[in-house]
Amino acid sequence: MKLGAFSLSLSVKDINASKQFYENLGFTVFAGELEKNYLIMKNEDSLIGLFQGMFENNILTFNPGWDSNANKLEKYDDVRKIQQQLKTKGVKLESGADHNTTGPASIMFFDPDGNAILIDQHV
Repeated sequence: MKLGAFSLSLSVKDINASKQFYENLGFTVFAGELEKNYLIMKNEDSLIGLFQGMFENNILTFNPGWDSNANKLEKYDDVRKIQQQLKTKGVKLESGADHNTTGPASIMFFDPDGNAILIDQHV
């Protein structure tokens, strides 16, 4: 199963304070809009998303079809294929992708400890 780029999406209380904190760790803004309360920050191949007021808990995020620089990969597993593989393995999905569509879509599920996992395909 090829899940693509990995990032940790953090629910933050003060996006400006979090931005400064992660800049002190060597991260730089890679994408997002501070005015819309979200930033994607990068340090080499490590990605952290900062999201203020968008969701309650932290989320592990995978982006099929992207490398760590958000460049489209030539070969990747479509989110619908991943969804089918997870269902076959008995993973209960919180939300799913319409298998009759193509292109961008996402699925969400939880690990045994209640950590949210988002597989978010943008291509």
